[in-house]
Amino acid sequence: MGKLKIKSGDTVRVIAGDHKGSEGKIVKVLIEKNKVIVEGVNMVKKHMKPSAQSPQGGIVEKEASIQISNLSLLTAKGETTRVGFKMEDGKKVRFSKKSNEVI
Repeated sequence: MGKLKIKSGDTVRVIAGDHKGSEGKIVKVLIEKNKVIVEGVNMVKKHMKPSAQSPQGGIVEKEASIQISNLSLLTAKGETTRVGFKMEDGKKVRFSKKSNEVI
């Protein structure tokens, strides 16, 4: 699996699949599955059984995970970029390959 180039809190754009073009913030990273959950993207309807938390039950809409390969990180200007790593002042930092700025 190795190290991922994106982490929770990053703003990403979907570059492939049904939700191509939509943007959002990463809520959670599922490292073992190589997937992430992006805020407001890939919404699915889930049928919930009545429980102690929700005594009513019903149909709930929530975000489903999306493959990391279908996402691209956005720079501060809002353009997609690839991610690289470099050492800066003895620290390993991520940088945008397009604009060369530290993320």
